Amino acid sequence: MISREPTLERLSVAKSLLLTPFGLDESHLARALAEIKAHKVDEADLYFQYTRSEGWSLEEGIVKTGSFSIDQGVGVRAVSGEKTAFAYSDDISEASLLDAARTVRSISTVAQSGRLKVATKKIASSRSLYNGLDPIASLDSTAKVKLLEKVEQLARAKDPRVAQVMAGLAAEYDVVLVARADGTLAADVRPLVRLSVTVITEQKGRREVGSAGGGGRFGFAYFDDALIGQYVDEAVSAALTNLEARPAPAGEMTVVLGSGWPGILLHEAIGHGLEGDFNRKGSSAFSGRIGQRVAAKGVTVLDDGTISDRRGSLNVDDEGNASGRNVLIEDGILKGYIQDAMNARLMGVNPTGNGRRESYAHVPIPRMTNTYMLGGDKSPEEIVASIKKGLYATNFGGGQVDITSGKFVFSASQAYWVENGRILYPVKGATLVGSGPEVLKRVSMIGNDMKLDSGVGTCGKEGQSVPVGVGQPTLRIDGLTVGGTA
Repeated sequence: MISREPTLERLSVAKSLLLTPFGLDESHLARALAEIKAHKVDEADLYFQYTRSEGWSLEEGIVKTGSFSIDQGVGVRAVSGEKTAFAYSDDISEASLLDAARTVRSISTVAQSGRLKVATKKIASSRSLYNGLDPIASLDSTAKVKLLEKVEQLARAKDPRVAQVMAGLAAEYDVVLVARADGTLAADVRPLVRLSVTVITEQKGRREVGSAGGGGRFGFAYFDDALIGQYVDEAVSAALTNLEARPAPAGEMTVVLGSGWPGILLHEAIGHGLEGDFNRKGSSAFSGRIGQRVAAKGVTVLDDGTISDRRGSLNVDDEGNASGRNVLIEDGILKGYIQDAMNARLMGVNPTGNGRRESYAHVPIPRMTNTYMLGGDKSPEEIVASIKKGLYATNFGGGQVDITSGKFVFSASQAYWVENGRILYPVKGATLVGSGPEVLKRVSMIGNDMKLDSGVGTCGKEGQSVPVGVGQPTLRIDGLTVGGTA
């Protein structure tokens, strides 16, 4: 059997789902783009999307809900300078395309006769980071229910204090097609799955929660018995640990962040401040600081959409540009920002493959993919042992950040009080308060245990949510403010 080159195969799948059933072909796309280019614009594109999604949830020992949906449509965009005109429709047809094209072209003046150029067709370069399978079909419904029931059984068998178990299984099959005014065609076929486990334990009237889970761009076969058991162990262990937690102390102290998911603090407090739109407008704490020291030596931060099978990875972004491995901070020096096409053009740099949108009904904006800090040379045990008095935070819940000032507030969902290098007891109610740029400068030890999260992250910005990844090694931060309950 002869297989087709992956980029062409994805393009074929996208056309078969998004063009052929509606009587469309590339000539119709060219006509719609020509309508837009009849007025003078800097950029224009068509974004077609087909999404099929499924979700199952278990509670009180029963799979109570199951959902299935299909969504499809097209977004039409024209950009002139800093202005964007956008229209979208869930009706994929030639008439809808042309109506939307005529609507968005009004953003600019009519082009002079004879200045229009015929765009030469070109297939965008892309990566092959994941299999374009349909994850929903990778496991039948009966097996999905049994998987969730297994989670329930394993969790309850762990400890009699387990009072409640909740589990969720979700999958998405997403196909996108991008046609740009410069003649570029790009497509992607994006699978995505996730398993989440939440456990509530109870002891002497006190109830505490623990959670775990993971996923990525693959099928349900990823969730084998060993991994399911690991998620259950993590969730139950977290809930039981929290039963013993004491009120967290407050004040300025040494804080050690664990590896993996605690990188969410890096994502929120630093990553958003490195997105191109905030820096072009001068509203980020990192604006105009390329080439300057913004972090301690040894701190290197990347945004990398090219890691195979990762939740935040993309073969191409939502503007048809190949995803990239972008070094944002290198050894403490600010090297660059993450960019979509419009902000890159206005800042005089190249797009970085970070133009992302939630769906065809949204405009692309610069967004993170997988954002993480590289590891150092210290063992995590050595870092924890260096604490005289301080906090060791291994898991985080929610948080808030002000992009302009860089100030953040984060709540630790799992943390421990440490004295003279010894972990004494778990604490609850700890919040970390600080400034992203200042925190980077106070990193004094970097672990050799860099780890990415298990595949659970979703990032919100301007009302749009997209899947992302985070990661970091164990980090020691000196003089961080902790708000506590003690």
